[in-house]
Amino acid sequence: MLTYVGRRLAGGVLLVLIVVTLTFFVLHAFSGDIAASLSGKTATAAQIDVRRRQLGLDQPLFSQYREWLSHAVRGDLGTSWTTSESVSDAIDVRLPVTLVLAVGATLISAVLGIAAGTWAAVRRGALDPVLQIFVVAGYAFPGFWLALVLSSFFAVKLGWFPATGYVPFTQSPGDWLSSIVLPITALVLGVTATVAQQTRNATVQVLGTDYVRTLRSRGLTTRRLLLVNVLRNAAPASLTTLSLSFIGLLSGTIVVENVFALPGLGSLANTATTSRDIPVVMGVMLIMVLLVVAVNIVLDLAQAWANPKVRI
Repeated sequence: MLTYVGRRLAGGVLLVLIVVTLTFFVLHAFSGDIAASLSGKTATAAQIDVRRRQLGLDQPLFSQYREWLSHAVRGDLGTSWTTSESVSDAIDVRLPVTLVLAVGATLISAVLGIAAGTWAAVRRGALDPVLQIFVVAGYAFPGFWLALVLSSFFAVKLGWFPATGYVPFTQSPGDWLSSIVLPITALVLGVTATVAQQTRNATVQVLGTDYVRTLRSRGLTTRRLLLVNVLRNAAPASLTTLSLSFIGLLSGTIVVENVFALPGLGSLANTATTSRDIPVVMGVMLIMVLLVVAVNIVLDLAQAWANPKVRI
């Protein structure tokens, strides 16, 4: 098991290095004259040159990358080119908002999706068409459209929830919950539908195996059979779907955060990209990739626990 974990960690580190390297060079290749853009339209050539030296853009690109990477591995993500704020501080403030949305949506989708998929697999009959309609609806309605509908109806028309803004949990748990209900709901629908469909298919397949029929013949109750045997063997499909869905949710939060004016990584990345603030974009990208790798490793370990054959 330790060897398996070591391989996954090594693969994760390699993936992070590849992604941040490609991102760094692509950003610099397609951002044009960053110093001129940041200096403003009225800046003279001399002022632009001074700005370029201040940002280190006069150095060879590989030297710039080596400088950034050497600081990043020590936890120093640099300083924002537009606000002069520490990138690490900006991320520390906004990261909890994005994590609350992504992790909350993933956990709720896991519970609802696995429950709905298992129920549809066991009951079958009329539940199958209902599940298929739910899946189609989950794919058909994009998160940003659902966010706009939820905000217009439940926040603006009914006034049950705030239309914009985020309240930290430490400030007011009740207001915190109210501020995240609609954003998480906008993210949950599509993921829940996908998890339910995958769980249903995997559970139906496991229920049709010989060993399940043997256990039924020995008098095991359906509840015990599902909890102890069936769901554990059907888990890899659901876990894989959740892993991929979490990656999608991280990108989905960018749109949802903008709709509800939430101060998360999505809005930070959007602002930084527009202003060509490369240190901030690189910092957000690094954190996003680390989150994706960490979640994938955790889910891989969960799959290895549920099905030892995965370790091979």
